Amino acid sequence: MNNLTDSQLLELSIELAQSVASQQRFDDLLTAIRKVIICDAIVLLAYQGDCLKPLASQGLDVETMGRRFMINEQPRFNAICQSKKAIRFPADSSLPDPYDGLLTVTDGDLPVHACMGIPLYFEDKLIGVLTLDSLSPGVFEQITERSLALIASMASVSLHTASTVDVLEANVSRSKAVMRALSEPSVSGSHLEIIGKSHAIEKLRNEIALVAPSNFSVLIQGESGTGKELVAHSIHQQSSRADEAIIYVNCAALPENLVESELFGHIKGAFTGAESKRAGKFLIANGGTLFLDEVGELPLAAQSKLLRALQNQEIQPVGQDEVINVDVRVIAATNRDLKTEVDVGRFRADLFHRLNVYPLNVPPLKAREGDVSLLSGFFIERTKRKLGVNQLKISPELMAKLQGYDWPGNVRELEHLLSRAALKACAKVSAVNKHKEIVTINVADSDELNDTTSTINKHHELNATNDEAKTFTLEKSVNLRTLMDEYQRRVVKQALQLHQGNWSKTAKYLSVDRANLIRLSKRLDIRVDKVVF
Repeated sequence: MNNLTDSQLLELSIELAQSVASQQRFDDLLTAIRKVIICDAIVLLAYQGDCLKPLASQGLDVETMGRRFMINEQPRFNAICQSKKAIRFPADSSLPDPYDGLLTVTDGDLPVHACMGIPLYFEDKLIGVLTLDSLSPGVFEQITERSLALIASMASVSLHTASTVDVLEANVSRSKAVMRALSEPSVSGSHLEIIGKSHAIEKLRNEIALVAPSNFSVLIQGESGTGKELVAHSIHQQSSRADEAIIYVNCAALPENLVESELFGHIKGAFTGAESKRAGKFLIANGGTLFLDEVGELPLAAQSKLLRALQNQEIQPVGQDEVINVDVRVIAATNRDLKTEVDVGRFRADLFHRLNVYPLNVPPLKAREGDVSLLSGFFIERTKRKLGVNQLKISPELMAKLQGYDWPGNVRELEHLLSRAALKACAKVSAVNKHKEIVTINVADSDELNDTTSTINKHHELNATNDEAKTFTLEKSVNLRTLMDEYQRRVVKQALQLHQGNWSKTAKYLSVDRANLIRLSKRLDIRVDKVVF
């Protein structure tokens, strides 16, 4: 082949550019080069420090792609990597050829042939090597240095671009996989399965299946520990957005002065401490689902900004003038009665109606007849794997206790109780027998249920106190917020006294989150003094 014409080089440039966008980008790059340089074998290798890794090859055995050629062990590769321009090895070169025995058109050692190597540089850094072999000696001698330099330059740019695209696609694929994994609740042995066969749960499943394919906002309401987060994940996984992320936001944990930044993001310098630009949860969830847990805890100032995002599907990062359009489905959850919160002025009515497009109520465990035994089996099987036990079972006496308890902490309380009881039961069995025998969980392993009657009586006593607290003498003018605060103050104080100031037990007893209870108590000026003797 004589000097390549300008039209051939232009055609090569166009084909190299097109090859970058294809799925077989490296192989297409070689095909484009072979259209202007006739050869029997061509290989594209990436430079990785002390070795060369094949990215694509044509005319060599498939096994070539699995090889990693150490540069200091291969004189020809070493010479190419040390050079700044193409090297054409003499047909009778004594240097060993790294492709001996790999050429598909011949067996054994390569006969006298033409061999050329082109180092590929990008911004003065070696990024790869292109090798060409032909059984026709001297064929590469006819190509001018100018043509080879142009081919090397175009191939270098194409290799760099193709490698960058390859890495970006791999990162995107990995990010999606990670987000899908992070979006799934930690349910072992069941992919987003809501356990239960009660009428209440069957009704909930049907409603989830109905609303999931739509883009309606969903408001999930229910007591603490009923599984509202699992319901949100189930809606997302059954929607058309299942391949995108579901981003979780705990509204109760957001500091009031950072709510806007967390939800909508901020630019660098927007406020003290904003040292870099940050994307908000709405932008991160773009194309997917945003799950706002404990949405009833949002301060009123943040509620108005959330309303705008829901109405117009646009956000405005703190400190930025331009708005950003987003495509986000919002699922909210709360253990509060938002209608009551609206009535007393703690939640915006317009935001409530915007979130409450399709309401879902998650039933408490005590309303799910027959589900305690199914849930117990599910949790015990999962606990068995965690503890490395051959088999775990619940004694009939304990199961009767479980089914007779009213579960103020709902499913979460059942799960934690069984985990503790299983741990205590396993502690009574030797390590050897634990892996061979059946470990039975008895009533004695569950301290919380040893005196169920006493607990229920205490519950009734507190209810009686609550009934008394409901009686107020109404004057001509009353402040509803003050009356509500006084009622809550009396109930919380009684519950704390009942549980000797233990916040965790009190929260469980009142079926509220511990952090929310402490936050409420601070607002109501309720303190628990610890006395050291």
